[in-house]
Amino acid sequence: MIKKILIANRGEIAVRIVRACREMGIRSVAIYTDADRHGLHVKKADEAYNIGSDPILGYLNAHNIVNLAVASGCDALHPGYGFLSENPVIAEVCARRGIRFIGPSPKVISEMGDKIAARQAMIRAGIPVTPGSDHNLESLEEARRLAAQIGYPVMLKATNGGGGRGIRRCDSEAELTSNYDRVISEASKAFGRPEVFIEKCVVNPKHIEVQVLGDSHGNVIHLYERDCSIQRRNQKLIEIAPSPQLTEAQREYIGKLAVRAAKAVGYVNAGTVEFLLDKDNQFYFMEMNTRLQVEHCITEQITGVDIVQEQIRIADGQPLQYAQKDIQHRGFAMEFRINAEDPRNSFLPSLGRITRYYAPGGPGVRVDGAIYTGYTIPPYFDSMCAKLIVWSLNWEAVIARGRRSLDDMGLYGVKTTIPYYKEILDSAEFRSGQFNTGFVDAHPELLEYAVQSPREHKAAAIAAALAAHLGM
Repeated sequence: MIKKILIANRGEIAVRIVRACREMGIRSVAIYTDADRHGLHVKKADEAYNIGSDPILGYLNAHNIVNLAVASGCDALHPGYGFLSENPVIAEVCARRGIRFIGPSPKVISEMGDKIAARQAMIRAGIPVTPGSDHNLESLEEARRLAAQIGYPVMLKATNGGGGRGIRRCDSEAELTSNYDRVISEASKAFGRPEVFIEKCVVNPKHIEVQVLGDSHGNVIHLYERDCSIQRRNQKLIEIAPSPQLTEAQREYIGKLAVRAAKAVGYVNAGTVEFLLDKDNQFYFMEMNTRLQVEHCITEQITGVDIVQEQIRIADGQPLQYAQKDIQHRGFAMEFRINAEDPRNSFLPSLGRITRYYAPGGPGVRVDGAIYTGYTIPPYFDSMCAKLIVWSLNWEAVIARGRRSLDDMGLYGVKTTIPYYKEILDSAEFRSGQFNTGFVDAHPELLEYAVQSPREHKAAAIAAALAAHLGM
């Protein structure tokens, strides 16, 4: 059994992995740069080591991180999400140094990270994909020719992209021309490879993804789907499991598609197969994420499966604890990414010191975070500072619980997306359970919310506490 794990990450996901380790009796090792010396993951882990003064580069040096894993007596490494989590190099270095990588093989990471290779693998497996190029574009002229064949609008995408970066929608040849060099530049800067391809744009689709688990014994199961349609500029804001928009027949179909996709590439560990669902109810493969997802929590809430602990068991060579028939979903779960951003000012980052923070509680409420009163949000990383997860038995109840929990959550000193999410939950379209990726752009009026002062919020919280105490 794995005895000690180095967590090659920071923030809330590092804290999440520490908690899983503790429950399994496994020692945890955190890493941190100078900017993260006061990070909660540093305080929570059994051991913590500084990896340098540069706030970001330390988390990206695969060789140094694996050397530290060996030197500190670890026998496994968990990459979390972001940073090196989908970089085959760290998986390869782990294999060479005798460290178990908690994730898929370097070959699968590389294949699924290359969007052209992933498309080709899915086509061979009989998984539907959108019309597009089967190779990297060689010129703007080729891009124009293919776009004319498949019809506008089209998407220009970085072949090795991810996280919503390196993607541009083009509604005309003029837009394709103006965006072509821009996407190549983004691909080169963000992913180190100036390679792009083109595919048909599915206009305002529903974004549906399926969580899969595969072990080294040939078993693959799915843990049902998540709906990630509430997003802005390809960045997810609110996720829901299961999707309120699918029929049971669609749910069964997409689950089988995801399992087939995972088996086709020999997938081992936790992964996510992402699909687009168009207005004609046709599913199209988009990509496969070869890592733990930010939103894995809501799948845990509806299935009862601890995905991080399953990742560790799989990396240890153990077979899955569950067969597909054992996996049932119950109720609905919703995750809100609490970002330190100002929605009313183009979602610009709002950095600084958290002057007061208190998390909501009660039945069916979970908060995954790494913040606390007095913590200063560093300017070098993603703006997400916490995840609020709520669960309840039905759609109406989970909305009510989410709304109440957002009211109960106090985070001051920086602006956040909390008030914006309240407006979304109050909107008729969202409450109907029928929405798509165009929701945010279609509802600019939701940004016109009133900002409550800390004094007002404190008074409301005291009143609510008194009412609860008096049984009102």
